Amino acid sequence: MNVNYLYPLIVVVVFALLGYVGAEGLGLQSLFGIYIPYAAFIVFVAGFIYRVMYWAKSPVPFRIPTTCGQQKSFSWIKPNMIDNPTTKGGVFIRMMLEVLLFRSLFRNSRMAFNTTSTGVKISYYWEIFLWVAALAFHYSFLVVLLRHLRFFFEPVPLLIQIIENIDSLFKIEFVDSFLAVGLPGFFISGLVLFAAVAFLFLRRVVGPKVRYISLASDYFPLFLIMGIAVTGILMRYFTKTDVVGIKGLTMGLVTFHPTIPEGVGGIFYSHIFLVSTLFIYFPFSKLMHMGGIFLSPTRNLTTDSRNKRHVNPWNYPVKTHTYEEYEDEFREKMIEAGLPVEKE
Repeated sequence: MNVNYLYPLIVVVVFALLGYVGAEGLGLQSLFGIYIPYAAFIVFVAGFIYRVMYWAKSPVPFRIPTTCGQQKSFSWIKPNMIDNPTTKGGVFIRMMLEVLLFRSLFRNSRMAFNTTSTGVKISYYWEIFLWVAALAFHYSFLVVLLRHLRFFFEPVPLLIQIIENIDSLFKIEFVDSFLAVGLPGFFISGLVLFAAVAFLFLRRVVGPKVRYISLASDYFPLFLIMGIAVTGILMRYFTKTDVVGIKGLTMGLVTFHPTIPEGVGGIFYSHIFLVSTLFIYFPFSKLMHMGGIFLSPTRNLTTDSRNKRHVNPWNYPVKTHTYEEYEDEFREKMIEAGLPVEKE
């Protein structure tokens, strides 16, 4: 096996077992249910703010946006106002298309060498499946996060209820005269999230080029999210979990009066420990592209380098030597050499 994904897989499995054994066998529910989530949230917020502030302070004197269209120049040449924006409005549209629809990834292509009767031919193929998987992954992850906010609000906001009802594929209830027993609705977002992560993992394993450049840091968040999805699916569909107790714990965390509920199984603590690990890992990983995209000079700058001169503000002063000074210094030698001079 490739050690680049073997070691991250082992680490995630160990973390999952650590949360389960720590809660079930060692009685460390307070550690995994209270202290580690609080620490993870603090690290996430502080790390996120630090990274964003660090990037914000980086000077960008020149216009270096990535462009795919004609820049505005002469009036008789039609510019591309989105791919090569010269106004703030064009930059905003371009940024929103990138953030919401992954526009640059949509136009991504891969190169391949094909052997033909006339020789080797270079071909380019549209990578539409990568765009679909990335879009499905990010939006399903967003829906899962929004849906989980129901554990942190009482009463649950109407928007979260609407998202949960739309996300539920079916919900069957058996009702008799004494009690109602409901089977949990099957959420589409959970299935899509797991399938998208599995596709992104297999793409790195199967494709030789992508596998060659993939590091352990590329596999670790994929396995971490897989572990979160698997433990969440286990809690919802296969094991008995006290949802009321979990709600009491999360509401206690929000109000800073946490209490450990009774009857919450070890799978929950394994799940919340993996989530906490993701929160801690997030600010120091490539996942910070969520915040970095808005500060990227390749995306958030106008392309007006033909209309406006941009001077590097931290250039040190340079002593210049004008042509007049040059001619005054070397006039006699220039005349002897037969070179033209402005002043005899």
